[in-house]
This record gives sequence, structure tokens and C-alpha cells, in this order.
Amino acid sequence: MHVGHVLAALQARHLADVNGGRCLLRIEDIDQRTCSAQWVELMYEDLAWLGIEFDGEVMVQSQRWEVYARALEQLRSLGLLYPCFCTRGEIKAQIAEMGRAPHSALGYLYPGTCRHLTPEQIEEKMAAGIPHAWRINMERVQDWVGCPCWEDLRRGVQRCVPTMWGDVVLARKDMPSSYHLSVVIDDAEQGVNVVSRGEDLFEATHIHRALQSVLGLPSPIYCHHALLRDNFGKRLAKRDGARSLLSLRQAGYTPDMIRLSLLSALQQGGIWQI
Repeated sequence: MHVGHVLAALQARHLADVNGGRCLLRIEDIDQRTCSAQWVELMYEDLAWLGIEFDGEVMVQSQRWEVYARALEQLRSLGLLYPCFCTRGEIKAQIAEMGRAPHSALGYLYPGTCRHLTPEQIEEKMAAGIPHAWRINMERVQDWVGCPCWEDLRRGVQRCVPTMWGDVVLARKDMPSSYHLSVVIDDAEQGVNVVSRGEDLFEATHIHRALQSVLGLPSPIYCHHALLRDNFGKRLAKRDGARSLLSLRQAGYTPDMIRLSLLSALQQGGIWQI
């Protein structure tokens, strides 16, 4: 585990404890290319060494493809999904041609090319076996549910504008459900009423709130905590070689030392020192 993952686990456990709730562990392994059984076992070992415990059964997303497929079919029956046959290269080329491409904190927005395909064009491409993803038509979502609100413990009441985030992908051939769809379905099934996660996922919560509205699911309260940063304000990321829990263990740090340093970082806006 990266120290950022540990911070997220500590914050979730803390919120549950101070509010008399339960803290749930979920294995979000829908991307089978980057998540292996070996890594999951190492995560369990790290959590056990830290002394962080969770309540109830562990939900594993890769065992729930049928559940997500039913949700996709529900959205499809509502006329909210459309197949997208664009490759990543084609999307980049389309964006480049637009000059100043629409952009959000989640990246460049899909320009909506396949949203305008006729039924005949879709049928032809399907018959030809062209690979495709399934995108949600956020214009239709917004026409239907408007701009619902959600509550963030750190930022207050937020207003969701579905079209601001573009027609996100909800399923692909190599990944039959997206993070966005899976967490919304799972939160509802597990009765989650508070979601604690890093502030890098704040923008994604707007997508989740829109999905909750169209699927008729409850909206939890959210708490997006600060991300770990060094003294210069640079975010500590795994890709930049930031410290893993294993490296700290090998350097002689104890679970108490790590927990205290991370909880202190939360109180200092994410600035972490150990």
C-alpha cells in the first residue's frame, strides 16, 4: 500500500468510529489488468500490520459483473446509453480539430461523436463487429433529473450539473463496468451513507450523483479529504516514487508512528512528514 491509501483507510475508520458507524472494506478490482490476487493479499497484510480493522463482509467487485450488467440494461432501456465506436486515437484527433477542446478536472470531454449516429449506422457497425464502449448521454440525463444536489462534509452542499462532465464510459468489452457505475451500485447495496475518499475524486462525485438520480438510488454524504503533499506542496503519488508502507516498515517505522504522522497530516491540509 502507498501511504495515500493508508491515509484513506485511517480517515474512513475514524469517521465510522466517531459517529458510531461501521467501516466497510471493498475490493474495487474491476480493472483486472492492474489488480491481481497477489496485490490484494499484500494489501490485507499491510492493513493487519497497521491494526486497521473493518466491519462486515468484504465486497469484491470482480464477483459482481451480473449486478452491474443489470444496471447497464436498466440505463439502456431508459434510452440513456449509446455505443461509442471511437478509438482513443480518433478521439484525440477530433479534439485537436476542435482547437480549444472542452475540458474539465476529469480531463478532456468526449465530443459526443457517436451520440449522433443513426440506428442504421449503429446496426451496421455492430454487424461488422467493430469494438465499442457504452457511454451515458448526459444531455438526456440532465433533461430528465435536472441538477440534483449532494452534501460534502468539507465543502457543504454541492449542485451536480451532469453535462459538465461529458458522456463518460460506463462499460467496455475488456471492462464490463466502470468505476463510476460500480461504486454507485455497491454503495446502495451495502447501505453506505457516508463515503470517505481523497479530494482527487471530488469531480467524479458529480457523475455519481447523476447516476444515483437516474437509477433511483440514495445519495450518501461525502467527505473528500486532503491528499498527502510534501513541504513544497507537491502531491505524493505512487508514480513519483512516494513511500510505500513496505519501505516504511523496512526502515523501522512502527504502526503507531505511521498512523500518528498521517492523522497529523490531515490536520495540516495533507502536509506529511515522518
